Amino acid sequence: MNVKDRLLASKIYLVLAALFITSLVVSNLIFQKFFYWNPFGWFRFEISVGILPYPITFLITDIISEIYGKKKANQVVVTGIFASFFSILIILLADMSSAIPNSPVDNETFTNVFGLSVLAVLASMIAYLFAQFIDIRIFHFWKKKTKGKHLWLRNNFSTFASQFIDTSTVVGLLCVFEILPWEIFGKLLFSGFLFKVIVAALDTPLLYLAVYFFRKRFHLKKGEELKEVL
Repeated sequence: MNVKDRLLASKIYLVLAALFITSLVVSNLIFQKFFYWNPFGWFRFEISVGILPYPITFLITDIISEIYGKKKANQVVVTGIFASFFSILIILLADMSSAIPNSPVDNETFTNVFGLSVLAVLASMIAYLFAQFIDIRIFHFWKKKTKGKHLWLRNNFSTFASQFIDTSTVVGLLCVFEILPWEIFGKLLFSGFLFKVIVAALDTPLLYLAVYFFRKRFHLKKGEELKEVL
């Protein structure tokens, strides 16, 4: 690979990493709002708006895993952890700062909206660590087993398993921290996991499209990874 291609591959990697980190941090900040979604008519999802950007993180790690390799995927995951904990520090400082009398957002409102984000980020990070590393490990296990073939299989199998772990862990911890009542644990677990499974299945064509672009642009064979990214 020439220098020009290495620079392009590095820039794309940075963009993917930025999208990943943004999606992760935002999902932790907006999680307290829940909504109904009934697209099929037979089941009404009860899910947090924080779940909306979260599936993007698994799509991105699958793209990075397939094209850049396991090491680069793990690198993005660790960076996301630091970004999330840094967001906790910012929220804590902002929450400790007293609002002036004519502030559009007073202390109580700010605490109600962002005060629980610290616990949410903690719960999310524990779930996130388990889920993302398992996702990457399963993805590469099936990639090795299938010798780089059947991208749809490793994409969906890795995501289904990791999303169940992620959803059950984060909802369980939010109930343990008494942010959510235990009575709705089962409903939120089923709704969250089913939503993520549907999104994972729907994003498979996007993964194929991204992989096709990379293979064509960088002249990669099936199963081959970019090893010379800066």
